[in-house]
Amino acid sequence: MEFCPKCGKTLTPSRVGGKTMLVCKKCGYQKPLEGEKLVIKLEKENVVSKNVAAIVEAEEAPLPTTSDVVCPQCGHNEAKWWTVQTRSADEPMTQFFRCVKCGHTWREYA
Repeated sequence: MEFCPKCGKTLTPSRVGGKTMLVCKKCGYQKPLEGEKLVIKLEKENVVSKNVAAIVEAEEAPLPTTSDVVCPQCGHNEAKWWTVQTRSADEPMTQFFRCVKCGHTWREYA
């Protein structure tokens, strides 16, 4: 891996006029690959998205309950609830509910 002498960004291999060159994508600096071997190895790792809210059953951390909501599936009026910041920080949090009778989970936006 080589770095640009002008701006310090990494140089990436690119085809320029039929020749393989190392090119800086920020400032445009180019370095020819004369007499050097070029081996490109691409590896893809399993990456978990950071914007996913996972609901995990946890016995050691019980959720609070409320009787102010009605389950849209069974009509029961008691549910466990929690909040998650699903949108940008300047938006209100999303409130999730899970019916204690049928287990149906739904959300409400503030």
